[in-house]
Amino acid sequence: MLNLQRVAMFVAVVEAGSFTAAAATLRQTKAAISFNIGRLEADLGVALLLRTTRRLALTQSGEAFYTRALRLLAESDALEQEVRQNHLSLSGELTVTSTAEYGARKVIPALAAFAQQHPQLQVRHVSSSAHADLISERFDVAIRLGKLADSSYRAAAIERFTILPVASPGWLAAHPVTTLAGLAEADWILHQRLASPRRWSLTGPEGAVEMEISGPARFSSDSASALLAFAAAGCGVALLPEWLVRQPLVEGRLQRLLPQYRFPEQGVYALWPDSRHLPARVRAFIDFLRAWVTEGGVSAEIN
Repeated sequence: MLNLQRVAMFVAVVEAGSFTAAAATLRQTKAAISFNIGRLEADLGVALLLRTTRRLALTQSGEAFYTRALRLLAESDALEQEVRQNHLSLSGELTVTSTAEYGARKVIPALAAFAQQHPQLQVRHVSSSAHADLISERFDVAIRLGKLADSSYRAAAIERFTILPVASPGWLAAHPVTTLAGLAEADWILHQRLASPRRWSLTGPEGAVEMEISGPARFSSDSASALLAFAAAGCGVALLPEWLVRQPLVEGRLQRLLPQYRFPEQGVYALWPDSRHLPARVRAFIDFLRAWVTEGGVSAEIN
């Protein structure tokens, strides 16, 4: 395989007319230039230059190689510029994965607004609660909710949100909950993707307290939308993001339990593969999404 650095040295020698002049142009020693040209000729198996004490001339093979070398170096330059431009400019494909619920309310509206500002950008969004392998599945960034687990990915905080225990009015009428002990013993609808869905640290009138759900859990799901639907159908208590249950609470389809107690806030994070060079479109979108949710984007329903 050709060493492009040696090819560039060969071209510099031809254009400068001597090893000494080429060495000055390239800011290298004459010995280094001579050594690399010699290695290039050895790799090709032909002599490219005729060297005398008074002048330097191209062999017939050298003339043909020089012409092709100019095109090769120009193409190499163009390729380098194209790759850098794609990395630095907001073009190409931006691939994002998020949960369906947060995606519909925040990520997709933000992606739509972001793409309108950058018409050369192509957007691919995948709704999933699974923790994708960003590299093998070719995702630029994943938006994940909850407690950030240790991983090899880089991460940036996007926002924080509160979670609320909710149930339907019908279920509460049949199973009134007035104390923390009663909440722990209630019929719970558990989120399967939580590491410890039954153990919680709460803040209440008496300060920090621990609660362990001891009641039955006939229903569970890995989807917040499913938990919401179970709760609205009167299946028990579900712990859900405030932004997801805001409208059902306003409409009276759900009710909040024990508002004097607060569950720990949860985070929203952007995760991306640990790489030395983060494409500009990825960094720009992460910054855009953070500003979008903080300022309450035009199409956003929350915050």
